[in-house]
Amino acid sequence: MRTELIRASELLQKNTPEAAEEAIGLLQGTVFSFSMKMCGHRQDAEDTMQEVLFRSLKHLSKLDGPNALAAWLYTVTRNRCHRMRRGPFEANGKRLSLEELIPDDEELRNLLESESGPEAAVIHGEERHILHQAVLRIPTPLRMVLVLHDMEQLTSEQIAKILDLQLGTVRVRLHRARLAVRKEMSQLLKGIPEQTTPEKRTPTERPAECRELFANLSEYLDARVEPRTCAQMKAHIEKCPACVAFLKDLRAAVDRCRSFEIECDPYVAERMRALMTKEYLRLMEAPQELKPFRFR
Repeated sequence: MRTELIRASELLQKNTPEAAEEAIGLLQGTVFSFSMKMCGHRQDAEDTMQEVLFRSLKHLSKLDGPNALAAWLYTVTRNRCHRMRRGPFEANGKRLSLEELIPDDEELRNLLESESGPEAAVIHGEERHILHQAVLRIPTPLRMVLVLHDMEQLTSEQIAKILDLQLGTVRVRLHRARLAVRKEMSQLLKGIPEQTTPEKRTPTERPAECRELFANLSEYLDARVEPRTCAQMKAHIEKCPACVAFLKDLRAAVDRCRSFEIECDPYVAERMRALMTKEYLRLMEAPQELKPFRFR
């Protein structure tokens, strides 16, 4: 979980104007960043930040701890983004099979011939922009899980509750999302346009051990496999250069996601924080039904 949410939860318990203002600032930053990662439209993200925070004001003091705060905030924000359904958030039609995401022989050869994969070029180029575009190009159900897990730092169990999914479904979507982002970044760096229909490929003839490893790499990266299975996977990786190269490349993509952040315009954030803090303090003094208002 983001440290901002933990800190905000602690501040809200202090019940002072200064603590409330700082907490609201942390919350609005979280909502804006999550919205941008999901929809990619700054104006929409600012509008979402305003609406979600305003709707949440009367509930903040009742949310017991950071877990409850995170569940409320991400659920309301997700629903608001879903209602907009504009741009990349509409990319629900694509269904990515594991077969489409497993690298073919040519890609593995390229990884083996280079010291590192497509991530290396990103370091020297437009890293943040390329990563964000790659995230926006993957199907929405996969993007949602990826953003919540690798960018917003929620656990698989927390995501399962927020999205009302089985834990196994969350893990499957996370793995495919990671593979998809790695693939999209590679294609963006090569100047390959987004495909509206899945690419038809001849199945790659890899050893059964390699294919099984590719299907479970996220479990391995996140240390969610049994010790015996982990030892077997590690033994295979150590003797398979192709698997070593691909695992390194996938790990780099995950690390990029975990360090990715988007900040709101300081002027907009400051102005909105002042208005939200004033309204929050008013509600704490004399609770009453909220009336709609517009920030702009």
